[in-house]
Amino acid sequence: MNKLALEGMVVQRADCRPAVNENYMRLKRLQIEESSKPTRLSQQIQNPVTNYKPVANHSYNVRKLAANTSKKEEGKRARADKQQVLDMLFSAFEKHQYYNIKDLVDITKQPVIYLKEILRDIGHYNIKGTHKNTWELRPEYRHYQGEEEKTDG
Repeated sequence: MNKLALEGMVVQRADCRPAVNENYMRLKRLQIEESSKPTRLSQQIQNPVTNYKPVANHSYNVRKLAANTSKKEEGKRARADKQQVLDMLFSAFEKHQYYNIKDLVDITKQPVIYLKEILRDIGHYNIKGTHKNTWELRPEYRHYQGEEEKTDG
């Protein structure tokens, strides 16, 4: 546990060289042989696999490519006539009372911004509660069955 400290000044320099004898030469020969060995060796396989057929596109690449192309094929969504979009929205809201924006985009195939413009006119966006982040129809549009078309025109 006690450390030994040595203080002083160097007054003479010493060079050390190994004694060149049979033992030293054997150690050096082994060291040279070890360093000259290749780190990786190739091996010849006795029974190679012969039924291997290269595949142009692996199944996981095909699935990934199919997912990406389906998104690209959809491309930009074209705006349909406002009345057509309203009809699609009303028929959707007849099935369910609450929808999130993603579902409505999938149903109507309309751009999100255009859909939100229309929804602001006919719907209400729930910010909190059990139906958080969903749209529902305003009370005046809730029971749409064609009755309002008669009163409009």
